[in-house]
Amino acid sequence: MPKEHRYTATAIWSGATTGYKDYSRAHEIRVDGKPAIAASSDAALGGDADRLNPEDMLVGALSSCHMLWYLHLCAVKGVVVTHYEDAAEGVMIEAPGEGRFTQVTLRPVVKIAATSDAALAKSLHERAHHECFIANSVNFPVKCVPVIAKAKAA
Repeated sequence: MPKEHRYTATAIWSGATTGYKDYSRAHEIRVDGKPAIAASSDAALGGDADRLNPEDMLVGALSSCHMLWYLHLCAVKGVVVTHYEDAAEGVMIEAPGEGRFTQVTLRPVVKIAATSDAALAKSLHERAHHECFIANSVNFPVKCVPVIAKAKAA
């Protein structure tokens, strides 16, 4: 029997919706016991460019989930990762009456110890992609284009 996990978040906004262009999109997302996230809509949609928007958070969630699965798999398989950085990018289309993501591309650059197997390190990205709960939950392609950099032997 599969385990069920539940997650809760509270979005809080206050102000006055006196007109479409006049109300603030700034809000907070709160999860009990964790720091609040200052959020907004995208600046292109009338939001605050200094705050995270739902689209930022979706791309970030995909990147983070992949990274966490990847690091887990590397630890289990004996690949020593010393640095991981992903410049993920999401593509969203906006048309009258609809908006949706068409893809997200993850571009992790991973540094591994000189004693680690670079081919194995690269192959674990595919497994991490299939294990990622967030990637398994979206209806658009999530591509991964990893780069593995091996430390020089001492």
